Amino acid sequence: MSNDKVLRIAIQKSGRLYEDSVQLLKECGIDLRNVKDRLKTVSENFPLEVFFLRDDDIPEYVCDGVADIGIVGQNVLVEKGSAVRTVEELGFGKCRLSIGIPRNMEYNGTASLQGLRIATSYPNLVQQFLDKHSIKASIHEISGSVEIAPGIGLADVIVDLVSSGGTLFMNGLKEAETILDSQAVLIANKSLDKEQLEILDKLVFRMSAVKKAKKNKYILLNAPNDRLNDIIALLPGMRSPSVLPLAESGWSSVHCVLNENEFWERIEQLRAAGAEGILVIPIQKMIL
Repeated sequence: MSNDKVLRIAIQKSGRLYEDSVQLLKECGIDLRNVKDRLKTVSENFPLEVFFLRDDDIPEYVCDGVADIGIVGQNVLVEKGSAVRTVEELGFGKCRLSIGIPRNMEYNGTASLQGLRIATSYPNLVQQFLDKHSIKASIHEISGSVEIAPGIGLADVIVDLVSSGGTLFMNGLKEAETILDSQAVLIANKSLDKEQLEILDKLVFRMSAVKKAKKNKYILLNAPNDRLNDIIALLPGMRSPSVLPLAESGWSSVHCVLNENEFWERIEQLRAAGAEGILVIPIQKMIL
C-alpha cells in the first residue's frame, strides 16, 4: 500500500451522531485534532481524511465518490435510497421512525391512516410504508419541528424519529407504530480500489474490537476449589475461563469475560455458587 493513499470518511458536522462518531474514531486509536468547527481534518497516525457534512448529504457524497465511506443513520440512508454498501452496524444512535398520533386518537392499525394528512421529514419512507399497506394519505414534508404539526392544524398525524417518546408527549402525541428501527451504520462507495479496501478493512477491524469491548465485562473472582467446577460451569468465556491458584491454600482466582446482557444474572449465580471478591473491569478493546 502506498504511503500517500488516504481513505476519506464523511461524518456529521453536528447533530445526534457527531459526538459518537468522533468518539468511535478516537477509540479506534485514530488521532483527530482540531475537529471543532472544521469542515475537514486529516489523522496524523492513520490514513484517514475526515469530512464534516450535513447528515442528509452523506449518502450522496459517498455514492458519488466525493467521500469513500461515511457514518450515517439508517433512517437517512433508506430515505435517500443511495446506491452505497452498508459495511457495519455501529450500535449507537439507536432510534425508531414512528407514527405519532394525538393522545385522544384511537389507532387500529395502518387502516387508521386512510385519508389523513401526515407531516414528516421522511416522505419517501412514509410513502413506501403507505404503498406497502395500500393506504391513501397526503404527505406534508417538513424539515424540523414535525411534532407541532397536528397542534397547529397542518397535519392529523406525524412520522418522526423517536428515542424516549418525551418530545411526542410534550406535544400531546403518542407513539402508534414503528416504521423503521435505525442506528448509525458505516457505508462505503461500491467502487473502492484495492488499497482503499485494505484501509477500510483495518478500520472495520478496529471498530469491531471497540464494539465487542463495550458489550462485555472482564470478571475476576475468588473461588473455593471445592466449588470450582460449579463456578466454571457458569462462565462461558471467549474460550474458557482462566484459573490461577491463590497464595491461600484451597482457593483459586478465576478470570473471564461476560456479555452485558447476561451480566447481573450470572453474578447472582456466581455468588450463590460460592464465588467471593468479584471484580468487574471495563474492556477497552476486545480482539477475538
